[in-house]
Amino acid sequence: MHVVLISTYELGHQPFGLASPAAWLKGAGACVTCLDLAVRSFTPELVEDAGLVAFYVPMHTATRLAAAAIEQVRRVNSAAHLCCYGLYAPAGEPFLRRLGVQTILGGEFESGLVELYRRLVVDQADGRQKTEDEGLSTNDGAVSSSVVGLPSQLQPEPRISLAKQVFLTPERGGLPALAEYAHLELAHGDRRTAGYTEASRGCKHLCRHCPIVPVYGGRFRVVQREVVLEDVRRQVAAGARHITFGDPDFFNGPGHAIPLVRELHAEFPDLSYDVTIKVEHLLKHANLLPALRDTGCVLVTSAVEALDDAILERFDKRHTRADVVRAVGLLRDIGLALNPTFVAFTPWTTRQGYLDFLRSIWELDLVENVAPIQYAIRLLILAGSRLLELPEVRALVRPFEESALAYPWAHPDPCVDRLHCDVMRAVKLRRPRHDAYQAVWRLAEDALGASIRARAYHISTQRRPSRKPIPRLSEPWYC
Repeated sequence: MHVVLISTYELGHQPFGLASPAAWLKGAGACVTCLDLAVRSFTPELVEDAGLVAFYVPMHTATRLAAAAIEQVRRVNSAAHLCCYGLYAPAGEPFLRRLGVQTILGGEFESGLVELYRRLVVDQADGRQKTEDEGLSTNDGAVSSSVVGLPSQLQPEPRISLAKQVFLTPERGGLPALAEYAHLELAHGDRRTAGYTEASRGCKHLCRHCPIVPVYGGRFRVVQREVVLEDVRRQVAAGARHITFGDPDFFNGPGHAIPLVRELHAEFPDLSYDVTIKVEHLLKHANLLPALRDTGCVLVTSAVEALDDAILERFDKRHTRADVVRAVGLLRDIGLALNPTFVAFTPWTTRQGYLDFLRSIWELDLVENVAPIQYAIRLLILAGSRLLELPEVRALVRPFEESALAYPWAHPDPCVDRLHCDVMRAVKLRRPRHDAYQAVWRLAEDALGASIRARAYHISTQRRPSRKPIPRLSEPWYC
């Protein structure tokens, strides 16, 4: 059976979520084609004979984009069994089912895809036998979707699997070259082709707003060290000079992470990498940060989310504004660049609070560290979100909107929602980070009114003395 795996968007990375299941499915005997719509156009011929078409949906944007691709596949091949797998598949299940998706796989999805493939092969063989027994012509052997598929409530594969898997080395041969994806930008115009891998999935923390929590529920799973190393070896051979570790938190298991990067550095001493680590872990494992620096880490992404303690408490982030200040100084002293991410617009963000947020970015000397899109991120409240535990959130949200894959909400102060729209338009313009910051600052001032402008404007117009350029990936962090 021909299986087509489709990714729509994964932050500019060559998708691990295609390469890993491709290896599993090929090992099970499938003929596998991978299509990354982030860098390739949809080609009808690729899916015409597919018995299974599976869409990788690791994030909100990817899931929204998958909806149009699902319709395209259905027009070309209505007999194909449709599957969505990845972090956002369970959250978007009702919407995806209505689009014709028959199987939903969340969590550790590779084994589920293999089980699904084997089931479809058996069903297809049974269908062929049945038509032969009835004396009917099967034409080219295609089986109708009513034979291949099962009603959604009878899906035998678990919707969410947290089973511990023994991973296979990802199969990247069918994907576009690494040069077509994001790259690392360093000082003096140095650009490094960036690869991508995962050393773990899930997270042992329960932040209320996080999409990982409804699926993993405070658990994480590791990818075996030798699998990660071999995946990196193959990407280095394909031209990678930098690796992004896509783990939700690289320090969920420091006993796994640190030996891994030490072995990686011993084999590839010139290879750089970046990781994601929560503020709490940066402080808890501060003694391990020099090991990251010394093994080639140049950038640490951290989901700071807010610089307001009341908002951080609602998110259950387990860090405070003071902790962020400590972490910023710690990384700067050690020589690791910080890439902070934020949820800048929440139901609790005020106009003054937003300006205070921008002032804090300036005072912490983070203007060049912050990708402009981070000034415009608005809180998504997903199905299963722990934010719904809060009575104030339940009172705020409107009924779940399936096509948006979220609970809609409006800010109590309409001026804040207007400010968000203005900031979003401003950050979409391509300009240097300081210039983007300055534009956003002016919008925040305007939202408060002219009375504050004379007092605050000088902050956004001054430039600090130049520091060593901050390493950054060419694809900014989004969702």
